[in-house]
Amino acid sequence: MLFREATIDDLPVIVEIYNATIPSQQVTADTHPVSVDSKIPWYKNHNTTTRPLWVVEEIETKKVIGWFSLQDFYGRPAYEGTAEFSLYITSEKRSKGVGKKTLNFLIEKCPSLGIHTLLGFIFEQNESMLALCLKMGFKEWGHLHNVALFEDQFCSLKILGLKINP
Repeated sequence: MLFREATIDDLPVIVEIYNATIPSQQVTADTHPVSVDSKIPWYKNHNTTTRPLWVVEEIETKKVIGWFSLQDFYGRPAYEGTAEFSLYITSEKRSKGVGKKTLNFLIEKCPSLGIHTLLGFIFEQNESMLALCLKMGFKEWGHLHNVALFEDQFCSLKILGLKINP
């Protein structure tokens, strides 16, 4: 696998991978597919020095099989060293170690990005991602009970945190 900074040309596959998770109601709070055009401002909001957007690429095929990013937490100066991560892997590559390698890469990169605290906001029903994060050293720092509503089903959100060693 190769981790590289995403380009604007990667945006269609990033959106495709993201939209594929919406029907499961386990990964994102979006309830309808998003468009590439709607994600352009989000793409432009990322930067290489502190809040990058990367893709996961198979070396042999050069196929993008996932993406991950960092976003600001709460947008105030005292929180600059804290970031929320997002991680999305294609369905055919899940449970094959891609998520673990990707999250490990992200954790290793945090000190060079000025990140001392990494946060994950994960739906309670996303058991595989919760298990991965806990295995990687994250701790549950919060539980927001029934904050999301999908059709007639309420879902809870767990906040997982990891202090990064410099």
